Amino acid sequence: MASLSGLCSSSSPSLKPKHDRISILTPSLHKDSLAFSTRSNSNSKLVATQSVAREISADLSKTNNFGVLKKAKQGGLEKDHKALWKRYVDWLYQHKELGLYLDVSRIGFSDEFVAEMEPRFLAAFKAMEELEKGAIANPDEGRMVGHYWLRNAKLAPKSFLTTQIENTLDAVCKFADDVISGKIKPPFSPEGRFTQILSVGIGGSALGPQFVAEALAPDNPPLKIRFIDNTDPAGIDHQIAQLGPELASTLVIVISKSGGTPETRNGLLEVQKAFREAGLDFSKQGVAITQENSLLDNTARIEGWVARFPMFDWVGGRTSEMSAVGLLPAALQGINIREMLVGASMMDEATRSKMLRNNPAALLALCWYWASDGVGSKDMVVLPYKDSLLLFSRYLQQLVMESLGKEFDLDGNRVNQGLTVYGNKGSTDQHAYIQQLREGVHNFFVTFIEVLRDRPPGHDWELEPGVTCGDYLFGMLQGTRSALYANDRESITVTIQEVTPRSAGALIALYERAVGLYALLININAYHQPGVEAGKKAAGEVLALQKRVLAVLNEASCKEPVEPLTLEQVADRCHAPENIEMIYKIIEHMAANDRALIAEGNCGSPHSLKVFLGECNVDELYA
Repeated sequence: MASLSGLCSSSSPSLKPKHDRISILTPSLHKDSLAFSTRSNSNSKLVATQSVAREISADLSKTNNFGVLKKAKQGGLEKDHKALWKRYVDWLYQHKELGLYLDVSRIGFSDEFVAEMEPRFLAAFKAMEELEKGAIANPDEGRMVGHYWLRNAKLAPKSFLTTQIENTLDAVCKFADDVISGKIKPPFSPEGRFTQILSVGIGGSALGPQFVAEALAPDNPPLKIRFIDNTDPAGIDHQIAQLGPELASTLVIVISKSGGTPETRNGLLEVQKAFREAGLDFSKQGVAITQENSLLDNTARIEGWVARFPMFDWVGGRTSEMSAVGLLPAALQGINIREMLVGASMMDEATRSKMLRNNPAALLALCWYWASDGVGSKDMVVLPYKDSLLLFSRYLQQLVMESLGKEFDLDGNRVNQGLTVYGNKGSTDQHAYIQQLREGVHNFFVTFIEVLRDRPPGHDWELEPGVTCGDYLFGMLQGTRSALYANDRESITVTIQEVTPRSAGALIALYERAVGLYALLININAYHQPGVEAGKKAAGEVLALQKRVLAVLNEASCKEPVEPLTLEQVADRCHAPENIEMIYKIIEHMAANDRALIAEGNCGSPHSLKVFLGECNVDELYA
């Protein structure tokens, strides 16, 4: 049985990493490296991050022809094996303590391009430094961006924030230990302890926890986890049905910052219904992770749920894995969450370097800019060659695309920025879409994720003399990388020794910082999501229209005789003739779910339709 020390302790004495362990495998480091030094002025005022980012915008506007970039790309990729080996050695990044390598040699950036990017990186490093000090980095919402403080609370700009972070981590660890040990248990379970977790949340409240569960959960965790991450009724029914009688020993974690996210609210209502039908008291098995005094927080407090944990307004959903959002589900599965935090903190320290070759996040941002021309002209294909990292591409999809996909830059210019991310796993990709990557449309670059350790020590064996199962996977990765490059398809390779809580934390932190730096290079706000809010607003308008359609159909169905209506009549009585197509889609959906009846015609011929409700709801008629 896992203990508190096992779940939440670290082999390292402190979350703060040592400063002198970052090593670069290149003999020419000192004479060739780009050192971006900055001088601090203790008397200067704190500069808002977006203001610093706008300095980059001015540089971009002056050099928007990307002359060096285009000229260098016309030269093609290096193919001479001696020159390529030298390039590999010169640019290879290694973090010894984390056992992490970054190979950017198969991205064809030139020395001239790196030199041209130097002032932009200088400004980006400055802006990132201000962000970590508490500058308002999300101007639309007037918020700080502080996910870096979660793994080193002493960096928080105010002492009360440090206390909040430390207290939350301690509370998560204690709660997880009490649940696993059986000190906190469900009232009606024959097992006498919690055996399952049902996590209800969407977006950043699900993708991070799902990735970590798939990557790090032991084969036989103390609690197994399931997710309701959508408002699909069939999907919700499936998850509840899979629990069966274990619903009585299921801890339900509801994750929503505001408590009003429709998909999460719907999932909660569906789960509560299942508890009522099973004769169970949901409040004795419910946990809330939400902002203090939110609708969800107040509901959980009034109803007496098992526990409540905070979400902070300075942590966005897609960067919340190191908060209670990700740490609580992980700890309940027996994952060492303090080791995750150590790995993230060590990577944070590495990515604060102002020396390009010593900063893996800056190297990634440099490669993204080169490969996509700084305008998202190519997609990033993420290929982890490890089954347990399958969901990393989905996690990165939200982190990268929701952060970088913006219509306007910080100066209000329409730029339609972004970087498309998709992926699979190796070597499944060999039998899926490598054919197109090798020979089809050249609209991508690849990120390989390599894991050196195949199995735990002492468990490997040879399928044939000198060759193990893992050797085949290794061969597929290296062969695919070589075959793509031979056809001028660029790639990045991130290598870790093995998949552990520390290396997973490092990977998350690496890409969080890379996204932040790249956003600064292209002068956009990485920390808001107006497109998502627009979609939510539009969905609300559809549901409001549906209520009007129902009212119109109900009124017609209460007449004697019943009055079937055409689509045009429904639209006219809803005073929404401009929305007739949406009204058609609403009625089509209602008819498919037996909530409206088709008197004449069929949905394949909208003009022929006449519809009514199956019954008259008199209460609604006079409401």
